Amino acid sequence: MQSIQVGEFKANLSAILEKVQKEGEKFIIEFGKKHKKIAILIPYTEERKPRKFGQLEGKIKIAENFDDENEEINKMFYESKI
Repeated sequence: MQSIQVGEFKANLSAILEKVQKEGEKFIIEFGKKHKKIAILIPYTEERKPRKFGQLEGKIKIAENFDDENEEINKMFYESKI
């Protein structure tokens, strides 16, 4: 993890963001003559939770005729001209 002054951070923003994105590098951003640490720049990662199979079981009802074909609808899809 690198420490970087605000001025340098502003001047090299694109290059720093590229390092964060491509290399996963982290930066501590410092401010002022005393180098007060004010922020940390880290790569963003999306949190993905695995889906639980059957989580809606008992909560919804699917009609018995759900898979039945309807001739009128089939004609609209397969026989109509656009």
